[in-house]
Amino acid sequence: MASALLDFRDVHLSFAGVKALDGVSFHVDEGELFAIIGPNGAGKTSIFNCLNGVYEPQSGEILWEGSDIIGRKPYHIAEDGISRTFQNIELFGAMTVLQNLMLGRHHKMTSSWAAASVWMGRARREELENRERVEEIIDFLEIEQYRQFPVALLPYGVQKRIELGRALAMEPKLLLLDEPVAGMNLEETEDMARFILDIQEELGIAMILVEHDMGLVMDIAQRVMVLDFGRNISTGTPAFIQNDPEVIRAYLGEEFESEELIEAETQALKPVTDTQ
Repeated sequence: MASALLDFRDVHLSFAGVKALDGVSFHVDEGELFAIIGPNGAGKTSIFNCLNGVYEPQSGEILWEGSDIIGRKPYHIAEDGISRTFQNIELFGAMTVLQNLMLGRHHKMTSSWAAASVWMGRARREELENRERVEEIIDFLEIEQYRQFPVALLPYGVQKRIELGRALAMEPKLLLLDEPVAGMNLEETEDMARFILDIQEELGIAMILVEHDMGLVMDIAQRVMVLDFGRNISTGTPAFIQNDPEVIRAYLGEEFESEELIEAETQALKPVTDTQ
């Protein structure tokens, strides 16, 4: 059996004695769309921060392509092929769409600032090559009409798409999606779901999706992990998760029937701000 692209093994993370992650384990295969669900404070964002190198767990292993990345700097992890979108939009509002996406290529730019300032020779060729890649992403995400607009002037749903584009500009092997449809209307959510599926099918990029929209998760994820107070209480296909008695007990109480799980979870998990 081939090794996983990412292997998150028995990870423990605590803050002042409070356990954020309590022996969490999971894996993600190449090209897989893996989802993590759970209520606010369950540890979902803590997992992303461990994967990015923002947090350093007290114990466990995070194997990326077979090598433990715990203790590596965030920018080294990004260079290794893990990129991320954020729950709250983190774009530069005064810059254009094109400029924001070019920031995702910074690690691909090797020319000195002096060479870049005169825009000649290798620096010019390098920028044009990276801009060509960014233009492909703009076409892919269907935001051509906005390319020269300052981001702050654009609708919220378009800004979320631009944030996704900046992460794609880094050419990741694993894309971390932190609530990509939070605050979106139905049409915007459907568009984002389509782009996420296109990323998987056309670009072959593996993804970890953290999301409170249970309809979206159950429709597009291949496997789902359920967190509860920093513990992995269940992992499996969407169909398995919907009928897992442990999941039902943890979130809904035993009086709920399993076929009502998605509808009830949507209400139970409605808040969109993860405190961990």
